Amino acid sequence: MQKILFLADLHGNMSATLALEKEIDKIKPDDVWFLGDAVGKGPESDKAVDWIRSHCRHFISGNWDLGCVESYRSGGKDHNRFYVEQLGKERLEWLESIPQEDEILISGINFRLIHGRPIAINFHPYLQLDELRPGFTDTKGNVHGGFISADCHMPYVLEMDQGYAINTGSVGNSIGVPRCHALLIEGEPGSEEPLPIRMSILSIPYDNQAAADAADRYPSPNPDAYKSEVLTGVYSGSWG
Repeated sequence: MQKILFLADLHGNMSATLALEKEIDKIKPDDVWFLGDAVGKGPESDKAVDWIRSHCRHFISGNWDLGCVESYRSGGKDHNRFYVEQLGKERLEWLESIPQEDEILISGINFRLIHGRPIAINFHPYLQLDELRPGFTDTKGNVHGGFISADCHMPYVLEMDQGYAINTGSVGNSIGVPRCHALLIEGEPGSEEPLPIRMSILSIPYDNQAAADAADRYPSPNPDAYKSEVLTGVYSGSWG
C-alpha cells in the first residue's frame, strides 16, 4: 500500500503547519495533496503558501485563496488588503493558476477532490445524506465513488450508499478540537481493481498559544477572532 496525504486550510498558521511537517517526516507519504485555503485568517499566509509549494505535489485552490486573488485583481483595497500585500503578485498568480477540482483513483475508488466553496457547498458533517450527494458529481457531470473535501474545518469519514464522503479537516484552523488535522489514505493509486483501502484522520497537537501570539506580530485583520479560534476551536463568525 502507498500512503497519500491530503491536507487543507492552513490559514497562515505556521505553528500548526510545522507540527504537521514533523509528522510528515515520520509518516513519509508517497504523495501529498493540498486541497485549498493556504491563506487568510492567520498572520503568515506568505509562509504557508511557500510551505505548500515545497511540500505538496498536487494543488487545489479554496475560497479564501481565490477571495484574495479577487481582491488583488480589484486593487487589493478591501478587507483582504493585508493578505494581498503580504502574499504579493507571484504567490497570488500561482494561487489563481491552480485548479479548483481534480480526481484520484485509489484501490478501485475514483475520488473527486475539491475544497468545497466556491464551486460547491461547504460539506459540513452535520448535513443530511441528500445534502452530501452533490459532492459525488464533478462540474463535468462525472459521478465518483467518493469525494474528499475540506472547507468546514471538521474532519470526517462517512460511508453512504453512493460511496465515501470524506473531509480532511483543517491544519491551522480546526473547528471543534483545536488540533492540526489531515487525512491519510493507504491504498493502491491508479488501480482500477477493487483493493483494500485504509482511511484515517491525523490529529496532531501543536503550540496553540504560539499560533495565537504570532498574530500580535502582524497587522492582520480580526486578530482576536483568529486567536480565539486557534485556542478554543470555536468559530468566531466575524470573518469578511
